[in-house]
Amino acid sequence: MIKKIRNVKIIGTGSYAPEQIYTNEYICTFVDSQPDWIYNTLGIKQRHIAQDDECTSDLAEGAARRAISMAGLSVDDIDLIIVATTTPDRMAPSTACIVQEKIGAFNAAAFDLNAVCSGFLYASTVASQFVASGMYDNVLVIGADTFSKIIDWTRRDCVFFGDGAGAAIFSHTADNAGFISSNLQADGRGKMAWTIPAGGSEKPTTQATLDNREHKFLMDGKAVFDTATIVLPQAIKAVLESCDLTIEDIKYVIPHQPSIGILKKTAEILGTDFSKFLTNMDRYANTSGGTIPILLDETNRAGKLNSGDLILFAAVGSGWTWGASVMRWA
Repeated sequence: MIKKIRNVKIIGTGSYAPEQIYTNEYICTFVDSQPDWIYNTLGIKQRHIAQDDECTSDLAEGAARRAISMAGLSVDDIDLIIVATTTPDRMAPSTACIVQEKIGAFNAAAFDLNAVCSGFLYASTVASQFVASGMYDNVLVIGADTFSKIIDWTRRDCVFFGDGAGAAIFSHTADNAGFISSNLQADGRGKMAWTIPAGGSEKPTTQATLDNREHKFLMDGKAVFDTATIVLPQAIKAVLESCDLTIEDIKYVIPHQPSIGILKKTAEILGTDFSKFLTNMDRYANTSGGTIPILLDETNRAGKLNSGDLILFAAVGSGWTWGASVMRWA
């Protein structure tokens, strides 16, 4: 039932990453690459890697519990759980339902959303609509991925990704704060630039797909760079124009972490100093759905976010999917 339109803010954040770490030096013992090249080109020094018995819901649970604690809520206060992931525990049920059971939030509805690296941005926009309409009061949004499970560790592109989860609690506020505007876009013509060929209904699992390693991701790195450096600046400009702001009004850009090169090029196109763009890819690499909420949680817990600060989120993912959103921190 639609009640009324309300402002939507984030009242708690949390993050979680596996303890196991793969450094560039370690990866280069079995992949033909150089540690300095990886860092200088991608901005990555290390990545967290799940153990064999750790799955996406385990990481999501850790991030969720920390976000709920910061928000000062109990699990019974959570009305909806959205998990943005490309690496669900199972094809069914949803990882959100598994997380619900693990944290005991049995009052909550639950579903997954897959927009790959744009997943948290998409899920945040969906969550905002539920809270703004009055349908739900507290929505738990989790971005979580264990890309190590779908990496072919014999290929050089294994260096891009790591595992991790971040979470945020979306709630309502009477203050003039919270989400101001969002801009989401997609173009299915880019579906082959980053894809997992087998395991779905198009190409079900067979011994041949397993032997051919078709359950591991394939990526066209040049296409990702070329597309990201076009659509990210466009999305940021569009969302800023929609709320009559400029990039200089923004305190921090908290972006998805595709590579340092993509983010520097985006800042250059926007004509702003790169210091406005926050990064943590040196320690986490690209955690896909986890990138934005992990970085948001680190920034929040470091005390860098003050009431009234304008924050911009931006991401681009396979599909293609991309977008940006602006919020006034409360």
